[in-house]
Amino acid sequence: MIIKVYQGYGHTHNLIIYGHVLKRQPAANTHYSNNLLVNILYLLKLFFVKPFPQTRVRLQWGSQQLTGITDEEGFIKFEWASDVELSYGWHNITMEALNDQDTVIASGAGRLYVPHSTQYVFVSDIDDTVMISHSATTFRRIWELIRNPRSRRQFQHMAEYYQALTLAHTNANTPNPFFYVSSSEWNLYDYLTEFFRFNRLPEGIFLLSELKRIWELFRSGQTKHSGKQVRIERLLNVFPKQQFILIGDNSQKDPVIYTALARKFPERIYAIYIRNVRPSKAIITRALLQTVQQQGVHALLFDRTADAKAHSESIGLL
Repeated sequence: MIIKVYQGYGHTHNLIIYGHVLKRQPAANTHYSNNLLVNILYLLKLFFVKPFPQTRVRLQWGSQQLTGITDEEGFIKFEWASDVELSYGWHNITMEALNDQDTVIASGAGRLYVPHSTQYVFVSDIDDTVMISHSATTFRRIWELIRNPRSRRQFQHMAEYYQALTLAHTNANTPNPFFYVSSSEWNLYDYLTEFFRFNRLPEGIFLLSELKRIWELFRSGQTKHSGKQVRIERLLNVFPKQQFILIGDNSQKDPVIYTALARKFPERIYAIYIRNVRPSKAIITRALLQTVQQQGVHALLFDRTADAKAHSESIGLL
């Protein structure tokens, strides 16, 4: 049994962290082969997981002790207020799985990020926004997943653009936070972390979708998208003083979700950027973006990263 702890986030009065209790450690690829068979086996192992439901988990936070029970998918979420004021930056955290006798049977370490009090929060999709994934086509998406994370392709100049956004109206000592909210599954957490690290994209918090089993591999990335809106709304509630920039693409539901959020929180959404990966949806995407532009939200449907960067400069974001 292992506990997989994901990066958490929040501020002193509202902290959130997630984890899974699993039978075995998800596959770890350390040599990143380009051999097709090796990569297929690695991908299969990422989805060959067995969650432990109804398992008691303990989180120790200074003098505070929290306990919870995993759901049917082995998933656990802790949300609490700290009894001490927190400094900005990363904080280490440990979760422990307990048996009926309160004996620790597994433990997992993770980190929790307390962002600096900056002006902006950036929320970005991953597939077909940062990483070329062909999300709308099942077999093309699977073919891309077979690549090792270091050989996956990002859209040109995305790392440079995102690194610039982390410094928008701030500096390297107090960077703007990035949250990567995606329909990709928690199975791909380590895979995505390695892709972002290798491509020098800003370190951020991944908020992914429910774990999938091996027989659901061909439904990867096809989780219901309503959960994505809920996760972003939670961020808006946790960080009520910051303005948000939402970045996505029109391969699936980002335009609908982002414009719905802008209509609900017009004072909070500063800008929306949608990458035009499906030209057949360009007309309807522009129409959606125009509805929020009328409310004063900056919005752009773009084909090249350079166009998004130029727009960010024109509105004073960069």
